[in-house]
Amino acid sequence: MIGIISYLVFFATVASILSIAVLGLNLQWGNTGLFNGGVVAFFGAGAYGTLILGSAPQDGLLGGFGLPYLLALFGGMVIAGIVAWIVGLLTLRLRHDYLAIATFGVAVAFENLVRNAAIFGGAQGIRGFERPLRDVFGSGLAYNALFFVFVLILLIATYLFLERLIASPFGRLLRAIREDETAAQSLGKSPSRVRLTAFIAGSVIMGLAGGLYATFYAFISPQDVLPILTFQIWAMLIVGGAGNNKGAVMGTFLIWAAWTASGWALSRFAPLDVQLYTGSIQFVLIGFVIVGMLMWRPQGLFPEKLVVSQSAKTGR
Repeated sequence: MIGIISYLVFFATVASILSIAVLGLNLQWGNTGLFNGGVVAFFGAGAYGTLILGSAPQDGLLGGFGLPYLLALFGGMVIAGIVAWIVGLLTLRLRHDYLAIATFGVAVAFENLVRNAAIFGGAQGIRGFERPLRDVFGSGLAYNALFFVFVLILLIATYLFLERLIASPFGRLLRAIREDETAAQSLGKSPSRVRLTAFIAGSVIMGLAGGLYATFYAFISPQDVLPILTFQIWAMLIVGGAGNNKGAVMGTFLIWAAWTASGWALSRFAPLDVQLYTGSIQFVLIGFVIVGMLMWRPQGLFPEKLVVSQSAKTGR
């Protein structure tokens, strides 16, 4: 029974962390129409930034500043935002297809940088990060449950913040630019500035998710920032429904459940020679999920709720 509870806490924690990253992508794509193909770069920037700022000094590695955890987590978010600002200035004037290719290239470049740079731990990653309050609660179920509560609070806070944001005049401006950038510009708005703001905000949220992920495992390596994570997060948003924060969260839990269940089923029932390709099979499944949803229900399981003003209904 304890084992089942431990696994459920683990599952819910990882799903909640990924939900935060999907909410960040939903702000960029679902609300603003920015096709970010490099999600993992900003997720990884937050993860590496948090561990670099919060870890103890280690020979040959960058950082080791030993900052308090919350300050290190905030610093990781700032680093993700700075990376997004640089990338946004260089790419956001591109069309959707070129923007996707450019940002995907940023993700590949980031993974190669941390894999080959010794100051980031290289292929071995950054280890030895002290999880906050571990001395008080230990490292077992009690600690994981407490950390889950902490992640859940941040998920709820992020969700409520984005709900208020998209209901505000700025949120309506985002959707206006998404639907017709020329019309928004004719009203005196600056689409490039607004898009950059949304891109940075969404990437900061992804950086928060990355910092929480690195904290939960007390470790980060290039294997955690492979491009497949970008496609997983995109699948979560597409299944849940772009433009709907509730759909983003629900899609995350559904896809993460399908991912873990398929891995368990393949390892349990598939022949041994097939089990060697479990990871590759799961990647193919993610591709089928994305294509299938786009063909069957492109708006997702929880479509965006379009609000029509009363004046529009009456023709005024």
